[in-house]
Amino acid sequence: MTSTTDFLVIGGGIIGVAVARELRRRHPAAAVTVLEKEPACGRHASGRNSGVLHAGFYYTSDSLKARFTRDGNAALRDYCRAKGLPLNQCGKLVVARTAADHPQMDELLRRGAVNGVTLESVSEAEARKIEPRVQTCERAIWSPNTATADPAAVISAMREDAEREGVTFALGTAFRRCRGNEAETSQGRWSAGYVVNCAGLHADRIARQFGFAEHYTILPFKGLYLYSDEPAGTLRTNIYPVPDLRNPFLGVHFTVTVDGRTKIGPTAIPAFWREQYAGLAGFSLRDVAEIARLQFGLLFSAGFEFRRLAWEELAKYDRGHLVALAGRLAEGIRPEHYRRWGRSGIRAQVLDTRTRKLEMDFVLEGDDRSMHVLNAVSPGWTCSIPFASYVVDEIERWRF
Repeated sequence: MTSTTDFLVIGGGIIGVAVARELRRRHPAAAVTVLEKEPACGRHASGRNSGVLHAGFYYTSDSLKARFTRDGNAALRDYCRAKGLPLNQCGKLVVARTAADHPQMDELLRRGAVNGVTLESVSEAEARKIEPRVQTCERAIWSPNTATADPAAVISAMREDAEREGVTFALGTAFRRCRGNEAETSQGRWSAGYVVNCAGLHADRIARQFGFAEHYTILPFKGLYLYSDEPAGTLRTNIYPVPDLRNPFLGVHFTVTVDGRTKIGPTAIPAFWREQYAGLAGFSLRDVAEIARLQFGLLFSAGFEFRRLAWEELAKYDRGHLVALAGRLAEGIRPEHYRRWGRSGIRAQVLDTRTRKLEMDFVLEGDDRSMHVLNAVSPGWTCSIPFASYVVDEIERWRF
């Protein structure tokens, strides 16, 4: 039996749902269907991320991330308020461990100014007024628009909105293969006028069936947070170190959750298979072989110093080491308060196999019959609403 739809969106994460809503908004007479292999939306990155609404000052002005993070931050904050969803507008301090971090802080301030992001350069004394326990060398950056929300609550509300707007969800339905203009799934076939691939961890493999992602592959990284058992309000704001801007990760930091509690992390440990959340769940021998081959090659040839990055991240498996790294950012951080690991998340990070470098920005490829979102990693959750509009712009550019 073959079902039909005008637009078939593969993947029910926040990007897929936001794209489906935007397609329905622009084409109210069109049938829009979201294909999701899990029994509910947001079971992967969209429901497992940190919940931080980033402000948009880490990214160079020529990047898609710079274009969408500032506006996405405002859009998601407005969405949470309108829906009555939990929102913690706690802000963020970016701190210097030594004076050697100051030039990078200046670069972050410059990027923020170019990107139209509200930032303040504050003294050490001013930083302590914002967060009395913070540790920084002479100065810090204050980002008042950084906030935290509940990812699961957001994706649930968006899915409800999408259904009310006329989007159809085929849950528990996994994409299997492309057969001409038809998509074979675990629950039958779909004949689609246009396919939009928002499949996250599996986006590259699906894209290759349509003739795309020739030079891209997913290299998954596993993220874990340690949760504090201290009372809510122990820290007032998120605290981040100055990052190494050559790498896509922001370093071990403190996140104040939507309910005011504190967690430290994340790790960014190379995963052995794409859905390696816990134990052997989601185990794939194909993934293990493919990822092992990639990682072995990267250890000896990667331009982004994969070997150093891998060893640094593997060390974070040790709880004491992770707590010690976080302890450089705030006073009174005790290992006995950080004993509980939270749910793991997997970052669907794209690797360019030609350059052997991790892609730092969003990556899309498409034509007049399909569009493929290959790299929508952090801050993809923050960017989701304006990014979805951009994806549909690209679809319309090809389709019409």
